[in-house]
Amino acid sequence: MNEIIEKYMTETLNLSLIIDALGQPCPMPLLMLKRAMKKDISVKQYLLKSSDPHSEIDVTRYCQIQQLHCLTQKISDNEFHYLIESM
Repeated sequence: MNEIIEKYMTETLNLSLIIDALGQPCPMPLLMLKRAMKKDISVKQYLLKSSDPHSEIDVTRYCQIQQLHCLTQKISDNEFHYLIESM
């Protein structure tokens, strides 16, 4: 499964806006994602990088509520990537 997500992220990375929230505690990764989505509505894909393990709950729940497609990948114990697509 991780290979599929990694391939998808690599193939679509040039179409994504990268949001680097590494080192930011919750809820900052989610707030940074929300700001980016409001700022540039023409972007359809966002790659959110976070080091907070609790961000997974916040980001995936937000995506469910907003009907956004979200792929998650645990890079290491201290790094998580989320590929979020607006529909």
